[in-house]
Amino acid sequence: MMCIQKHCFPYATIFNSHGKIYRHLWMGHTGIRSKHAPIIIFKSFVTPLIKLMMNKYLITAFLTILYTCSHSQQVIQLYDVKPKGSENWTWSEQSSTKNLFNTEVVYNVSQPTMTAYLPPHDLSTGTAIVIAPGGAFHTLSINSEGIDVAKWLNSRGVAAFVLKYRLARSFTEDPVTELIGKMKDFTSLDAENAPIIPLAMADGLKAVQYVREHAKDMDINPDRIGFMGFSAGGTLTMCVAYNSNETNRPNFVAPIYAYENAILGSDVPKSKTPIFVSVAGDDQLGFMPHSINIYKKWFEAKQPAELHIYEKGGHGFGMRKQNIPTDTWYERFGDWLKLQGYLHKLYPNKYEKLFGEDAVAQGQLMEVERMKKDFANLARYKDANLKITRAFPAEKRVVFMGNSITEGWVYADSSFFKLNHFIGRGISGQTSVQALLRFRPDVVALHPKAVVINIGTNDIAENTGPYNSDYTFGNIIDMVEIAKANRIQPILSSILPATRFEWRLSLGDRSAMIVDLNDRIQQFAKQNHLQYIDYHSALKNRQNGMDPDLAEDGVHPTLKAYKIMESLALKAIYQVLK
Repeated sequence: MMCIQKHCFPYATIFNSHGKIYRHLWMGHTGIRSKHAPIIIFKSFVTPLIKLMMNKYLITAFLTILYTCSHSQQVIQLYDVKPKGSENWTWSEQSSTKNLFNTEVVYNVSQPTMTAYLPPHDLSTGTAIVIAPGGAFHTLSINSEGIDVAKWLNSRGVAAFVLKYRLARSFTEDPVTELIGKMKDFTSLDAENAPIIPLAMADGLKAVQYVREHAKDMDINPDRIGFMGFSAGGTLTMCVAYNSNETNRPNFVAPIYAYENAILGSDVPKSKTPIFVSVAGDDQLGFMPHSINIYKKWFEAKQPAELHIYEKGGHGFGMRKQNIPTDTWYERFGDWLKLQGYLHKLYPNKYEKLFGEDAVAQGQLMEVERMKKDFANLARYKDANLKITRAFPAEKRVVFMGNSITEGWVYADSSFFKLNHFIGRGISGQTSVQALLRFRPDVVALHPKAVVINIGTNDIAENTGPYNSDYTFGNIIDMVEIAKANRIQPILSSILPATRFEWRLSLGDRSAMIVDLNDRIQQFAKQNHLQYIDYHSALKNRQNGMDPDLAEDGVHPTLKAYKIMESLALKAIYQVLK
């Protein structure tokens, strides 16, 4: 039966002559095929959202701070001169790391700034959030309520701006101890903060205005700028929301365990301004009712509003880990941002356009869960391997070991494998270490005369960690040595041309790395008198990639490309088998 394959990562749908969709979908370089589903079990590629570190070939980190975080960090001065209201301040910003809060705090801010954390281009959503850390208007908890929040937002494609707003003066080098003494009497503390809060509010409004005025330069949608803050920063968030105009109005706000008594203003904006509120029921400072009041006011004004009250968490949970539900409050914030439509990518890749961003994200999580249980996907061909002895004559048996390029080959031109008694053992998304781990059950145990090894594309695409040429090359050599030790003739092949990987656009052009690794493989084959199949030279264009007629996504071959590869592979295999 004649099959036509539509090639487009991360899938390949095969049609028969009647147009019926086969029960198969192979996911670019990491999906797996399901023969049980009417269409597909979607297992997408591993992303930079997920950093996989391998120690003894186990995944030792899962969903930490995703990706490589910020694309750039720039400190922005909010004022060219000393800002109004603090012209006579003579003290300067300082930080403290040894204090009772056990975290870095910034204090004595007199010249307001914000640090921009911009996400990678391919993750950008066009949404931006100004972050105001807390600290009772005396200090700023700059990490767990600032920088760490910004990094997480970057992983979701949101531009973040950590604001250092003006604070009341601290007179010692231990601002935390100084502040704790003042917090015993909130009436006195409120009185001391009263002249400071309007200045901090002016800084917050200035920050929103700056982001909006420079939105185009930073790939930000001027109508998707939010403001969030923690504790005093939450108070500041509400001050900004109540006192803004069209130039400095946040489009949405998120006060986290805010202190209501010090908020300036009370009129809920008439323009649509969604709000996300979060607090712990056991807040030591008793701020839970404050959050309820803020939510109630917003709800009664018929503004979009969401409130999360955690039973435990205390005050100031921020991004701290306490092994309780507040550890993931920001995931709920992410859900809310998505609900409001703030997380749609500006530049979705072609697979996200095809399947939808949600489906791709779900596939990524499913694949990580599978890898935690079976990193090398040893189960993929377990049943099929048991049937090989009866189905294929041993004297002509050749195994093709690889990734989705090999797996897709079997479906693109199954007759090539059936007529020649070849066995396809490709698994989408796999790197060289995964192929090495399954080399014995998927190659040696089948007792072939030869094995064609084509692996390395996903190493360079960093599917399971940072690319290291020596590491990848070493894994390939190990497979060769295992084959020889078991009297299997190894045939090496070049990695196919590619200039970029659609599922990892942030890596940029890596065609030179492919050429370099191919040179090493070819030289090794020559020195060890092994057959080498040069797919790269036969398929490449002037940019060391592949033209659309050979690979629609620039990585996965079309049937035309596979036909070229087949003639080259047959020639090498013939030389070995004769």
